[in-house]
Amino acid sequence: MYKRNLLLFLILNGFAISSFAQSAGINFTLGFPSGEFKDHVKRTGIGISGQFMFFNPKPALPFSAGLNVGYLNYGSESRLEPFSSTIPDVTVEVDRSNNLLNFHVLFQLIPPSGTVRPYIEGLFGGAYLFTETSIQSRGTEEVAGSTNFDDFAWSYGGGGGFMIQVSGPSEDLSSIFIDIKARYLLGTEAEYLKEGSVIIEPGRVFYNPSKSKTDLITANIGVIIYFSTLFSN
Repeated sequence: MYKRNLLLFLILNGFAISSFAQSAGINFTLGFPSGEFKDHVKRTGIGISGQFMFFNPKPALPFSAGLNVGYLNYGSESRLEPFSSTIPDVTVEVDRSNNLLNFHVLFQLIPPSGTVRPYIEGLFGGAYLFTETSIQSRGTEEVAGSTNFDDFAWSYGGGGGFMIQVSGPSEDLSSIFIDIKARYLLGTEAEYLKEGSVIIEPGRVFYNPSKSKTDLITANIGVIIYFSTLFSN
């Protein structure tokens, strides 16, 4: 429930922000823990990210800036349990997910023209790491949920990539680009749960959090739409 509401909040705010943006994009993201983070989390994160840039590069200033928000799931566990000790003949599914939500101010150095446009970028912001557990009926309807553990870390880094124009611009259409990039994000120390960190005993639960820096390497592929004709060839 918490994750769904959080993602809904980000989507709605994204639509609000996009009304002021010169470009917007969405990417499929893979997240690879690095350094100390990799010592604790072995699984590759899978998620999605979006960005909104508030002005386009120009020949005199090949620079752009905006906001980036990303979500990664880096671990999950599921099990079947009786609904309660008094109703053992009804079974529900208990799902636990380990998640990372990051948000950054984004700066790009990118040429203002060309069908293929390489770029470099810098980011500064933070990451919210949280683990939640939800109960679902066998019909996949969520019955209840709770955030088990959460923490915050500052995050900054850089990356690069290139965009390939696939359509536009024209009088009625915006410019559309395929976007391929990688980033290296340095994260400060945080506490978090991973797969196996929650120990369940009859009537009790114990948490065994890990603590480390939260460095992350991401690989992204997606689509960027430029709404302004300033970014035309």
